[in-house]
Amino acid sequence: MYLPASFSLDDEVTIEAFIGQYDFATIVTASSSGPIVTHAPLIARRRPEGLVLVGHVARANDHWRAMDGASPTVAIFHGPHGYVSPTWYASGPAVPTWNYAVVHAHGKPRAAKDDSFTEAAVSELVAKYEVGPDAWRIDDLPTDFRDDLMAAIVGFEMPVERLEAKFKLSQNRNDDDRAGAIAGLQRRSSGEASALADLMRRAMIGNAPGEDG
Repeated sequence: MYLPASFSLDDEVTIEAFIGQYDFATIVTASSSGPIVTHAPLIARRRPEGLVLVGHVARANDHWRAMDGASPTVAIFHGPHGYVSPTWYASGPAVPTWNYAVVHAHGKPRAAKDDSFTEAAVSELVAKYEVGPDAWRIDDLPTDFRDDLMAAIVGFEMPVERLEAKFKLSQNRNDDDRAGAIAGLQRRSSGEASALADLMRRAMIGNAPGEDG
């Protein structure tokens, strides 16, 4: 990933929080026949040896066969993004741009051989999104149905070897220009634009001028 210094983020706490919030990842694995791509939610687990991403795919999806513990893979986590008009800036000249936040997690995933790992991965993901007294749990399923479900999916884990985080949030503009961009996004009255404006407001990356891209 092209990563100008002014848009680079290396704070692991912030990066892990971002992964937890925007956990629906694009998973790309290199293979002899070309890139293999799957979209799936992932759980980030912090272990003594480092960060590990855990998920599952359909058994009918051949991607898991490339998860052999040796094939280079990147999981891409996409945050809010949007168009920024130069008319929102206090200074000029300026051109339009696109602000966004992404995290690339690099590693070599390995497919699980045992169903208990897969079931635990599914249960952990469900528990993240199912809350309250009426929350659904996999243990509520009839045993035969649950066994069939587990047979139809494959769990995997990917120890993260390297993280790249690019938060392109107008750090190459002055404070007045950034305030104008935030205000412009807020006027769009969309959830995506509001989330991007909020991320720009909260970003603690510094305001030094830098490259655009």
